[in-house]
Amino acid sequence: MMARRFLTATALLAGYAGAALASPKPWQLNMTPGVTEMSRQVYDLHMLILWICVVIGVLVFGAMAYAMFKFRKSKGAVPARWSHNTTAEIIWTVIPVLILVAMAWPATKTLIEMADTDDAELTVKITGYQWLWRYEYVGTDVNFVSKLDRDSDRTRMLRSGLDPAAVTVDGENTYLLNVDRPLVLPTDTKIRFVITANDVIHSWWVPVLGWKQDAIPGFINEAWTRIDTPGTYRGQCAELCGKDHGFMPIVVEAVPPAQFAAWLGETDAIAKAARAAEGAPAVAAASIADAGASAADAQ
Repeated sequence: MMARRFLTATALLAGYAGAALASPKPWQLNMTPGVTEMSRQVYDLHMLILWICVVIGVLVFGAMAYAMFKFRKSKGAVPARWSHNTTAEIIWTVIPVLILVAMAWPATKTLIEMADTDDAELTVKITGYQWLWRYEYVGTDVNFVSKLDRDSDRTRMLRSGLDPAAVTVDGENTYLLNVDRPLVLPTDTKIRFVITANDVIHSWWVPVLGWKQDAIPGFINEAWTRIDTPGTYRGQCAELCGKDHGFMPIVVEAVPPAQFAAWLGETDAIAKAARAAEGAPAVAAASIADAGASAADAQ
């Protein structure tokens, strides 16, 4: 029993440590590998293209530097006067084509996988507003707004006198990066997102998920994810959507499926009870009206 608890605790700590390492950090130069298989594919693709560009850059600029030094005018070099060399033209045409094919093949494969939202186990509708997000869990009554948290909102006000560095959660500076209600999602579950906007174009972006998707009024865009590691993942609107564009953070809380099912069931029950309470006066009024009509008919 003790061994099992130790292994469970170790796994949880490893998971949360992985989650912490996955999130972008200030002054981070490279992309994050993220916490999904898709984000890791995007990261690997990014690194592949980067190293191909590095090799091309080294070869091209190396050849130029060598030619300029070896065949400089001060050493008496005389430029060649030939043109339309068939062999050279074939080489500098075929090689770039092969390089482009080598880059396009994995990129196309990744894009096709990113667009495949089939067999999703959960659908969440995301709607962008100036300047907040609405999340709806399709098939339930769970539907709420997520906006900038109160501490960040008070601190950002002109002449507030408050220190942005003092806005923290669990020791992490979350100024302009925290919300009042995060989007709760299960791990190890394929989740489909349908994304739109109510006013202007926004863009929903959590870097560790590996993609961002525009939210456009009148259009429904799709995306999906399957999060491997429980944790808190932050993002922001990635479209310049107005004067408060910088105050639209996104927070995703990824929890184990059992914990998510319990949260969703409880939240759905509260939402249904609230809706029933809102409908009660209307039902009562309708009953009174029906009774009045019956009395009038009787007279």
